[in-house]
Amino acid sequence: MNPRLIKAYEYYNVVVRSAVMGLAYIAGTAVCVMVAVTCVDVVLRRLGSPLHGALDIVTIAGTIAIGGAMPYTTAVKGHVSIEYFFHKLSRKGRIVVDTFSRLIGITLFIYLTRQFAQYGTTLRASGRVMPTLQTPVFWMPYMLSVCCALVTLVILHNMLHPNRKMIKP
Repeated sequence: MNPRLIKAYEYYNVVVRSAVMGLAYIAGTAVCVMVAVTCVDVVLRRLGSPLHGALDIVTIAGTIAIGGAMPYTTAVKGHVSIEYFFHKLSRKGRIVVDTFSRLIGITLFIYLTRQFAQYGTTLRASGRVMPTLQTPVFWMPYMLSVCCALVTLVILHNMLHPNRKMIKP
């Protein structure tokens, strides 16, 4: 095999793995923010003064958590699957079903990448902001678009290497 191609593939793997892990850490941090903000808001509500913008912060953190966790979950092959029926198929049947489902996944996430990017552009043009904090929201669909694009790359990797996880949990 061509040494340049091998080097390019290794670089691709490093970049994608780094992006997946970076987003996973950001998603984990977002979950911690959601918990902390919710706890502080509950305590402050009991004291008669709720946390200003708590719902906006939790909404933003939830978006970040969901988007950032998708590539990692795909990379560790952590999605729910129906193994019972899958293993009832012959080896050739499993290859066909696996390839077909991955192609559907790639198509879906390419579509989602495009749609989120378009929606972010629409939100940016409209100047829409969060209700309480008045922070712009256009960047959230852009972030989800990047996450969906990364999921597409991970699914492609999984399709080319069906018995290997990209990242070990």
